[in-house]
Amino acid sequence: MSNISPLAYVHPEAKLGANVTVEPFAYIEDGVVIGDNCTIKAHASILRGTTMGSGNFIHQNTVICATPQDFHYAAGNPTRVIIGNDNHIRENVVIAGSTYPDKATTIGDDNYLMDQVHICHDVHIHNHCVVGIGVSVAGNCELHDCSIQSSGAIIQQGVRIGRCSLVQSGCRVQRDVPPYIIVGGNPGAYHGVNTVILKHFKTTDRILRHIANTYRLIYTANFSLEDAVIKIPEQIPMSEEIDHILDFVRLANSGIVGHMDE
Repeated sequence: MSNISPLAYVHPEAKLGANVTVEPFAYIEDGVVIGDNCTIKAHASILRGTTMGSGNFIHQNTVICATPQDFHYAAGNPTRVIIGNDNHIRENVVIAGSTYPDKATTIGDDNYLMDQVHICHDVHIHNHCVVGIGVSVAGNCELHDCSIQSSGAIIQQGVRIGRCSLVQSGCRVQRDVPPYIIVGGNPGAYHGVNTVILKHFKTTDRILRHIANTYRLIYTANFSLEDAVIKIPEQIPMSEEIDHILDFVRLANSGIVGHMDE
């Protein structure tokens, strides 16, 4: 049984699961699908095109599936946001829908989006990510598992943020951020391996050394990125982590963040 305040607006064609709480002055449009055990706080707006799973907590003044701020969007076209399970979306967050009706802005499972985060159209946030206070993520970006965007960071159009990476506060990121690293400064640059997070996931000292040596070849060995990708398998023992770095870098069509000394 759901707990829906009589002061909330829930369109009759919205589909709400079991044990959903909707607080006063929340606004839920037609076609919205909300899974079991979700909480929608006061003044949140869940707009047409939103589908979310179970266990999500949506705080005050959040807007989900806002009209895309994209000049390619044709006014009146359907737009979509797909949200997984167990996400915390805090106050004043805006999540824009997709530019085209056959696409979607997506948020996976167990993510934490803090106050005043802005997620633009067609962004894909994977699982277990943290997006800090006031972070702005431009359209078509991708945030991979367990990445952290610290407060005030700006992620520019089309950038990929790699697994278990850390973007420091106030950083402006213009190019892809490879997995397992720390990025800081403006523009964002490589500041070392994110050993704290990697140790949290029980990464061995041996693998940590291999990751550090991989980035030494990429950033400080005076190789081009293309040559570094060739040298790494010759000099670094292969593992799932090293394979993942190589695969990510090979797909970096706009390049990767530079070194802090560049």
